Amino acid sequence: MTKPPARTVSSQVAAFMEAARRVPALRAGPGPGRLIFALDATASREPMWERARALQADMFQAAREVGDLEIQLAWYSGPGFFSATPFAARSQTLLEAMRGVACAAGETQIERVLDHAAAQTRQRKVAALVFVGDAVEESLDRLAQRAGALGLLGLPCFMFLEGRDEVARTGFERIARLSGGAFAPFDAASAQTLRDLLAAVATFAAGGRVALEDFSRRRGGPVALLAAQIGKPRGA
Repeated sequence: MTKPPARTVSSQVAAFMEAARRVPALRAGPGPGRLIFALDATASREPMWERARALQADMFQAAREVGDLEIQLAWYSGPGFFSATPFAARSQTLLEAMRGVACAAGETQIERVLDHAAAQTRQRKVAALVFVGDAVEESLDRLAQRAGALGLLGLPCFMFLEGRDEVARTGFERIARLSGGAFAPFDAASAQTLRDLLAAVATFAAGGRVALEDFSRRRGGPVALLAAQIGKPRGA
């Protein structure tokens, strides 16, 4: 049986934009926008950790240009370890926290990430959850239930998959869809695309659609596609 051709980076971006267009405006309520940046810090992701630091810094920089944004860093690592920082408005605060994280062997804890995000937004509205990982070792049905609950809370999950694990892809796509968010795969060849999309989500969380459209005019490329579709009414 002939395998279908691999999806190109451009087709991956197009698929992400098509899903993202269904997401309502992320900014809600007074005060700074709030975003949770969650990471898989198990051993397989150690080569990516330095890149993740740079991506997080770029998210802050993009958001700072348009408005206030508070980001919380959450991660799991090793057998049963999970941690989250307080929400912070300074990139240096979270970069220092990331320097103290050591990747260690352990199973995925995405369910715990989703439960944590739900608890945080019940306390005070969180605009979006961004998750970056490379595997799913949990029940997809349980993750789907958690994602559906986040959708009811109005908390979209933007799921970014490193690599080509098919089980992980299925899980990430389902979480994104049921929460009302979007999914995109990435690898070393599409790292810049991931950087731009993360910056766009942060910009939207901080300043809304107008800020995103301005950001897209300056960045162009996949971000322009995102601005053209995100925040449209369902069915548009």
